[in-house]
Amino acid sequence: MVTDRKEDFDRFAFAHFRELRRVALRVCQNRETADDLVQETYLRAWRSFDKFEPGTNCRAWLFRIFFYVHSEYRRNQARQPLSFSLDYVKESIHSAQANTPSDVTLEDIKLVFAELPEPFRIAVMLSDVEGLSYREVADALDIPIGTVMSRLSRGRQMLRARLTTLFSKTRAESGSLEEHKKSGRI
Repeated sequence: MVTDRKEDFDRFAFAHFRELRRVALRVCQNRETADDLVQETYLRAWRSFDKFEPGTNCRAWLFRIFFYVHSEYRRNQARQPLSFSLDYVKESIHSAQANTPSDVTLEDIKLVFAELPEPFRIAVMLSDVEGLSYREVADALDIPIGTVMSRLSRGRQMLRARLTTLFSKTRAESGSLEEHKKSGRI
C-alpha cells in the first residue's frame, strides 16, 4: 500500500518539479532559498498526500503549498536581525556610452520585473510566464479569481509603464547624443 502511495506521489507531484523549482527561483531570487522551499513544499505535500484527491489539479495544489511555505519563510525572516556580507555587494557599473532604444536588454526587463511588488510579480509570473489559467493562479495563491484578474491587470500596467519610461529615457539619451554628434560637440 505504501509503494502505491509513493508511486502515485511520484507520478502526480514530481511531474511538476521543474515548474515549481523555476517559479521558486523567480520568487526567491536566491538558489539556496528556492531549493530549501521546494524541498519543504514536497515534504509537506508528501505528509498530506493522503488528503490529495486524484483527478484534481496537482500543480495548483503544489503551488498553494509552496506559496504558504514561502509566506511562512518570509514571516520568519522578518523576525530575524538584518545581516549581510560585504563580499556579495555588487557595485553598479555605468556605461560611458549612452543607451539606444535597441539597448533595452533582457536584463533590463528582468530588473523591471523584479521591481514589481511581489503580489503583482507572482500573479504575472504564474499566468504569463508559467501559463497557468486564471483559475489555476487563484487556486495556487488561494485568492479569488477577481483578485487574480486585478493583480494581472495592474501588474501588466506597471510593467508597461516602467518599460515605456525606460525606453523613452534611452531614446532621449540616444537622441541627445546624436544631436551633439551632428552639431560637432562630440
